[in-house]
Amino acid sequence: MTDPIIRIKAADKKIRALADPFGRLLTEMFHLLGLFAIGGATVWAAGAAFYAMMQKGAPSIEDLLLLFIYLEIGSMVGIYFRTNHMPVRFLLYVGITALTRHMIGYIQEQSGVDFEVLILAGATLILAVAVLIIRFTSNRFPSPTYGESGASGVRVD
Repeated sequence: MTDPIIRIKAADKKIRALADPFGRLLTEMFHLLGLFAIGGATVWAAGAAFYAMMQKGAPSIEDLLLLFIYLEIGSMVGIYFRTNHMPVRFLLYVGITALTRHMIGYIQEQSGVDFEVLILAGATLILAVAVLIIRFTSNRFPSPTYGESGASGVRVD
């Protein structure tokens, strides 16, 4: 008679062989649905921001920077859709643009410049240095393509 542990392991292997393709299909469907939802929400938000800008009669620099943020998010979704790689640099670009937008709004509201502007400028500089480091390291030490040893499917460039 065969060992029960061996039979359990064999049954587990069979169940996994049946479940894995179904799980991959569900994961891919969720991935695509999520990307379409994020893309649609980005277009909707950009359209609403553009409509509000039209209602005001003239765009401010903050409005234009907000549209650039939506453009970067849309580009990031498009790249992730095509390549299945998360472009972290685009997230940093969004952060830099958002900090710049916040800093401009803060300077326009305040009569004098204070310590918060230095903090925002320092945070922007840190993100810019992070972009520089990521670009340098991704060019100097390229990550293996998906399917090679050590690849997780998520690139950080």
